Amino acid sequence: MEGTIRCGANYVPLSPISFLERSSVVYRDRLSIVHGDQVKFTWRETYERCVKLASSLVNRFRISRGDVVAVLAPNIPETYELHFAVPMAGAVLCTLNIRHDSTMVSTLLKHSEAKLVFVDYQFLDIAKGAIEIMLKSTSTVPQLILIPESGKQSTGAKSGNMEYEHLLVMGSLDFEIRRPVDECDPIALNYTSGTTSSPKGVVYSHRGAYLNSLAAILLNEMPSMLVYLWTVPMFHCNGWCLTWALAAQGGMNVCLRAVTANGIFESISRHKVTHMSGAPTVLSLMVNAKAGERIPLPGKVAVMTGGAPPPSQVVFEMERMGFDVFHSYGLTETYGPATVCTWKPEWNLLPPETRARIKSRQGVNHLGLEEVDVKDPVTMKSVPWDTKSIGEVMFRGNTVMNGYLKNTKATNDAFEGGWFRSGDLAVRHSDGYIELKDRSKDIIISGGENISTIEVETVLFRHPAVLEAAVVGRPDDHWGETPCAFVKLKEGHELNGDELMTFCRENLPHYMAPRTVVFTELPKTSTGKTQKFVLRQKAAAMGSLPSKVKSKL
Repeated sequence: MEGTIRCGANYVPLSPISFLERSSVVYRDRLSIVHGDQVKFTWRETYERCVKLASSLVNRFRISRGDVVAVLAPNIPETYELHFAVPMAGAVLCTLNIRHDSTMVSTLLKHSEAKLVFVDYQFLDIAKGAIEIMLKSTSTVPQLILIPESGKQSTGAKSGNMEYEHLLVMGSLDFEIRRPVDECDPIALNYTSGTTSSPKGVVYSHRGAYLNSLAAILLNEMPSMLVYLWTVPMFHCNGWCLTWALAAQGGMNVCLRAVTANGIFESISRHKVTHMSGAPTVLSLMVNAKAGERIPLPGKVAVMTGGAPPPSQVVFEMERMGFDVFHSYGLTETYGPATVCTWKPEWNLLPPETRARIKSRQGVNHLGLEEVDVKDPVTMKSVPWDTKSIGEVMFRGNTVMNGYLKNTKATNDAFEGGWFRSGDLAVRHSDGYIELKDRSKDIIISGGENISTIEVETVLFRHPAVLEAAVVGRPDDHWGETPCAFVKLKEGHELNGDELMTFCRENLPHYMAPRTVVFTELPKTSTGKTQKFVLRQKAAAMGSLPSKVKSKL
């Protein structure tokens, strides 16, 4: 309209950096982070530490706009701070899965072209191994920055690595924060499922991170100054964008290095936790906690779960314990949570088991996402809302990734037809709520982790006694699914399941190794392709592994 203009007064690129700046004023003296008995920071201190760290990244290491800075660390204060310090330097944060082995870490560091990698002391050997692998093919490797154990004497000089706190000492509060020139500039790089030969790096923007953080606040009903327990990994979609959301609300981050039932209940009781998140495996861990590990809740605790469809029985047991479960669904490509099973008051009148089944549905799009639909992937027509017609879940909106790093073809394929194609199959109920039924790909989701069956099969085929192999998911009461290998041996060879599982654990991260091995003829189509749907039916018929067997694994 005549008389309107776009200028600095009415347009500023959206970025989660502004959340921290505001909290450093509004909640300046309130606790921002606690970790054990030794680490406590206020929001003013967190802001100052992030500015100093950003200053060192730029002035000490010459980090430029768009450079990638990686971190290999669990849910500790340093990981949280890097979610702001790296973007403040104009760089892109790449959080690496701490379950990866040196081979995978080296692949991701090479693909991302990370300039620096911050490494927690617990994973130092993994990182060093990754650097050694990289040096076999290139002289360009990232510099390693050590994050030592809290409260322990410095080990940086002995290891030859610069330490995290040294960077803060060298930093300056006068540093001018590098804000995004365009709100679609990258803020984070997250790797999703893929093999070492073709990693898929999902690029997040400042705009998407900002909007998804606000959406996460709404779908979790997070008030200001909440107390949040970190049980979802910060390396999973940047903690489902809650790293940034907590700063927006001035909440207190309760860091937990290792997720155990005792640690969860103790932290909830000690810090009066109001909110937490986690994959269904975390909920299962809590439901099955021993009597001596459980501590009565100080109040209602809201729990967002996702990563895999939660068993209705687990949801039922969590709510009986006093937790309020929010079920969300999404993918790495949608910044984590994209839908929520928005609760309706009339459902409270239903029997508990029925309520739990409804809550296990994936629901509807959250307010930050424009639209979610279930479509025929060929015709792109929406399926009827009849609870029977199956289609592919598709998304479009401002909280969908920018694309896959260095993989234009994969990006174009994912966005074909103007929608992001999830690869998940679902139905829609008469109220429009989505419910997942299967996956169009063979990815196994175990404890919230994506496992590529192709990568597991590749290792199986390396064994000299293996002729054919196919891997599918087997139901598991704790993990959701675990890899189940169907194997045909070469003639004249002998091998038992334990030997083959040991071989896989020696060549894969342990969570990817099969926990079940079945020696059999593999069902084939007329063209010689393995019929995986038949194997999935066989694995499903087996049920969950007995507890005694799991303890041996």
